[in-house]
Amino acid sequence: MTATAYTLAVVLNLFVLFIGARFLLQPRPSAAGYGVPAKPDGDAAFLTVKGVRDGTYGVLGLVLLILVGARAEAWFMLVVALLPLADTLIVLRHGGTRAVAFGIHFATAVTLLISAGLLFAV
Repeated sequence: MTATAYTLAVVLNLFVLFIGARFLLQPRPSAAGYGVPAKPDGDAAFLTVKGVRDGTYGVLGLVLLILVGARAEAWFMLVVALLPLADTLIVLRHGGTRAVAFGIHFATAVTLLISAGLLFAV
């Protein structure tokens, strides 16, 4: 179970880091993948903020896991699960599909909670 807990945590953190990088490098396609397409005349700064936020959370998660350990990472995953839960509501509130809201964001929150549970068990 230890290998599964650590592997899932690393994969999730790298995935969030990737999402952050994608929002910085390809902001409009990333916004569409998020579930709420960016307006062509909209302020791209908000997409950059999302990219920096996600990238920072990915790095922070990896640093916690490497330098502090599984318990700190578990608490981090537990708290960070609030973000995709909020993303679920944002997508639903702004005209995104239920499939994206629940299939991507809510499923991510559940996966983070599973990861937290596995890390607490280490």
